[in-house]
Amino acid sequence: MIISCPHCQAKNRVKAERFNDEPTCGGCGKALLTGRPVALTEASFDDVLAASRRPLVVDFWAAWCGPCRGFAPVFEQAAARHPEWLFAKIDTDANPQLSQRLSIRSIPTLAVFRDRRVVDRVSGALPAMQFEQWLGAALR
Repeated sequence: MIISCPHCQAKNRVKAERFNDEPTCGGCGKALLTGRPVALTEASFDDVLAASRRPLVVDFWAAWCGPCRGFAPVFEQAAARHPEWLFAKIDTDANPQLSQRLSIRSIPTLAVFRDRRVVDRVSGALPAMQFEQWLGAALR
């Protein structure tokens, strides 16, 4: 899969089996997974889901969606507070087949995956405190 470095924006190819080994950027040498959401695509989603030993929290969104843009800072803050979980964003416009396969009917839709399956999901932007409560309940 390709992960953009959050520090220098270099594109890095990371093999799925190496995803849990704290990958670093080939350009600047800094950590690629820094407590910020990673962008996933149809091509990388299944590999990440299969390889991650951590629960995966996904925000399905689109650039034109006002509630999605408003929720983005809440999602980023949660990712920074919970490095024990993997946070990812999937652009539903750029990945329509994945969105269809996962039955994403409205955005934003938030989903928690553990052991390759959906544990819980909710549609709509949540306030920060409600999002934290939902995460806590979903990841018990």
